[in-house]
Amino acid sequence: MTGTRRSDRRPAQGSPVARVCVDLPLPHLDRPFDYLVPAELDAQARPGVRVKVRFAGQLVDGWLLSRADESAHPKLAYLEKVVSPVPVLAPEVARLARAVADRYAGSLADVLRLAVPPRHARAEKDLLAAADPDATPAPDAAEPDPAGDVPVDPAEPDPAEPDLAEPDPAEPDPAGDGPADPAAPPAVAPRASSGAPPAGAVDPRGWRDYPAGPAFLRALTDGRPARAVWSALPGEDWAARYADAVAATVAGGRGALVVVADARDLDRLDAALTEVLGAGRHVCLSAALGPARRYRAFLTALRGEVPVVVGTRAAMFAPVDRLGLVAVWDDGDDLHAEPRAPYPHAREVLLTRAQLADTAALVGGYSRTAEAQLLVETRWAHEVSADRSTLRARVPAVAPTGDDPQLARDPGAASARLPSLAWSTARDALRADLPVLVQVPRRGYLPSVSCADCRTPARCPHCAGPLALPSAAGTPACRWCGRVAAAYACPECGGRRLRAAVVGARRTAEELGRAFPDVPVRTSGREEVLGAVPGGAGLVISTPGAEPVAEGGYGAVLLLDSWALLTRADLRAGEEALRRWLAAAALARPAAAGGRVVVVADGALAPVQALLRWDAAWFAARELAERRELGFPPAVRMASVTGPAEAVADLLAGARLPEEADVLGPVPAEEGRERMLVRVPRARAAALALALHAAAGTRTARKAADPVRLQVDPLSLF
Repeated sequence: MTGTRRSDRRPAQGSPVARVCVDLPLPHLDRPFDYLVPAELDAQARPGVRVKVRFAGQLVDGWLLSRADESAHPKLAYLEKVVSPVPVLAPEVARLARAVADRYAGSLADVLRLAVPPRHARAEKDLLAAADPDATPAPDAAEPDPAGDVPVDPAEPDPAEPDLAEPDPAEPDPAGDGPADPAAPPAVAPRASSGAPPAGAVDPRGWRDYPAGPAFLRALTDGRPARAVWSALPGEDWAARYADAVAATVAGGRGALVVVADARDLDRLDAALTEVLGAGRHVCLSAALGPARRYRAFLTALRGEVPVVVGTRAAMFAPVDRLGLVAVWDDGDDLHAEPRAPYPHAREVLLTRAQLADTAALVGGYSRTAEAQLLVETRWAHEVSADRSTLRARVPAVAPTGDDPQLARDPGAASARLPSLAWSTARDALRADLPVLVQVPRRGYLPSVSCADCRTPARCPHCAGPLALPSAAGTPACRWCGRVAAAYACPECGGRRLRAAVVGARRTAEELGRAFPDVPVRTSGREEVLGAVPGGAGLVISTPGAEPVAEGGYGAVLLLDSWALLTRADLRAGEEALRRWLAAAALARPAAAGGRVVVVADGALAPVQALLRWDAAWFAARELAERRELGFPPAVRMASVTGPAEAVADLLAGARLPEEADVLGPVPAEEGRERMLVRVPRARAAALALALHAAAGTRTARKAADPVRLQVDPLSLF
């Protein structure tokens, strides 16, 4: 506002009222506020730009949502500043952000903080100058905006609106247009993409192993909102298949958005898209890129310069011109869950986006979540999987160590960490000059130790945290506070000798290295994640999710310490164990080429049975049926209310919960707090979220001291 005194301000001639979302993420302020647009800012104050406004006497950031001719309030303050003339909040993203905030009982400001990356003034100036040398620079391009990272949504929430991300499991979604029906008329006419699409039709060769695969690609090219849940075959180059789906979408004149769990998956997808689409046809969006590169990629997508955006969960709100496909790979990975309020999950955001924008959707993985199975059973999506004959030709031979025949041959198989079957399988693969993958659920050396005399778990004398050994000659140290316990003595028996309670990846590598002295041993885990290993004889010790790809596939995959995954106090323990096992076993060679998988577990367990049959869909259907019977997500909608006991009781007492609401708890939570669970039928999900959000707003309006955390459908309920 340089050169203009405050008393000389005059409102703009056309649509002088600006509806602004201020960057104050308090539930009782979760609504737009009206401000006057001064005449000198009329051209720059467009919907979607960052602004600064006066609120309660302070200068705060905000987002201009829309312009209006009049306001219901008689006296309005003026906008103080347009931070940047670039409208970084696209209308489609604004609508999506409002829907996500409503679904998760959150504030729009919180969602928009996730949706639009922080502004980087120099990156913005350089990109605009490169696109248009005569463009006017941003008002404050000389200095970065320290808090310019909050977008906003113009739409008011509709409390009666049904949940758009998932249908009610009790009845099919009336708009359940599936992906595998090529005879259905196009629901959306093809539109021209930003940039020249690839010439000709996409070759569906890679999808021919799946009967519905070619039809799915044709639907994408035709611009129909096809929805698919894809079960990938073992050994499948999933990144290439996703690149095929993206290419089919772009060939039909539309854009695509793909979200993966981590940087390693992003690198694979980036390479596959570059090979299929060519260089410069997509951007990668990830929080790990750094502020400048991330903001530059965001602006490139916002301006429609590329038709495809891929990334980690930071990309789930990315603007894509003429969006035609949203896709997520391995939706069961917990990295897809946002740890910041309102804690949205990438899968749910993308499915909501598909419903709002009437686009195609693809949920893929070697395994299948109960949420993905719900999409299939309600016919919101169609299943894309291989027939059993194709599957049998691609899977490795899988064997458990805890079934009756193995126990008859090796009585120690039930208790041994590396039974004779696993040992001989690894030995045979190494003799055949093939690599061996060993999956160990815990990283480190000995992440948990106990007294060698009385078996009492060793705890830190200062904070009662678990003691661990970093190496064979290391000194026990606390995993919580880091204090060294060099003179540890068991408080029960006084013993000073320690034994392993849990064995980590480094200790496993040490043991196997001694057993096979002439074989190279590599580790892949948190400290160093390997992308690929050569195809000759070698041992690879990996934690789940860090398994490298072996040239030609592994000759043997050993899945150790299954109890660490199966005995977790978690609703998703079996589902997560199977997901990790399938991801590792998918890297093995087919059985005909010598590929074998050994799981150290009882073959009668349901997750082990699903692995033996390579039937993740069967296990997902079983899990979903059990959750329906017990009343757990995704069969119902459940909210977690966590905080001090008095604060939790206060919030629930003030919440107008639906009549069908069932309140469970309290149960202890971390740091002396407690947790209450509230569940309702899926048809009442919107009412539950609205009630909890309103109750939270009442507490913040009267400045209640103790905060309460609200999470809708949290990954962990215990």
